[in-house]
Amino acid sequence: MTRTTNARRKAMRALLDEHGRTYAAEAGIRLKDTPQPLYRTLVLATLLSTRIRASVGVATARALYDAGLRDPRRMADATWQQRVDALGEGGYRRYDERTATQLGDGARLLLDDCGGDLRRLRERADGDADALRTSLRGRTPGLGPTGADIFLREVQDVWPEFAPYLDAKALQGAERRGLPKDPAALVRLAGDTPYAELAAALVRAALEVKR
Repeated sequence: MTRTTNARRKAMRALLDEHGRTYAAEAGIRLKDTPQPLYRTLVLATLLSTRIRASVGVATARALYDAGLRDPRRMADATWQQRVDALGEGGYRRYDERTATQLGDGARLLLDDCGGDLRRLRERADGDADALRTSLRGRTPGLGPTGADIFLREVQDVWPEFAPYLDAKALQGAERRGLPKDPAALVRLAGDTPYAELAAALVRAALEVKR
């Protein structure tokens, strides 16, 4: 092992020890390939798409769950005010009214198109990440390119055909920590770390405030 490789492995281990937790896990989502946790992760990605602190997006995802808005049917059936109140409870006040409308509209779109089951969008994409991003954005008002990337980073261990999914934001974090910007090299340095945890750690590094 060269001195450079050893240093990089130490840097990767330090990064994973510090930041190796997915945003879904932080939001209390036990991610698996079933409709409810996948939908909750999509909602989380939508919340994190806006210019807010990640901690607020995570807290708001928890608040929506606590309010019972856990799947597209319940989200669609809730009143606009119920969605606003849940968003406010999580601290998502700057965008609460617009987001309450978007969540309701998006839930109805998903119900109409795929019965609220995101696995059907996965099947249609047939391993094509670009196709899946386009599909998600077309059925999720408020979900931009950033949000689609967040969703794919988070679900890649349960949808392995898209892994390793290390997008531009993750690679930016690698560069900030002195790690290679090559996804294959990063995966090797991370060893048996789940891809989603690696991606989350790199993104958190990219979002660190420079001292």
